[in-house]
Amino acid sequence: MKEVRVCEAMKSPVGTLSNGTVLHQQDGGTKSRQVPIWEKSNLTLEEAAAYSGIGINKLREITNEDKCKFVLWVGNKRLIKRRLFDCFVEQAYSI
Repeated sequence: MKEVRVCEAMKSPVGTLSNGTVLHQQDGGTKSRQVPIWEKSNLTLEEAAAYSGIGINKLREITNEDKCKFVLWVGNKRLIKRRLFDCFVEQAYSI
């Protein structure tokens, strides 16, 4: 049976393929797969607050508006689209 080590950044599945090839995380499965905030496409309110310096309550207020283009609703969960949020922050705070 041939073993293949999969780089953590590739985010490939861990398991066995139909041809018998075994896939493992490169780190042996011991590390969690955490992505830095600046590389995520969507942020939680807490992450967006830490990323931007804008308070969580202010972010809730802004994202409750119907015209807010950088909010993504997943059921009741509110995610912030980071790239659009960056544009919003640049426009709102440009002098």
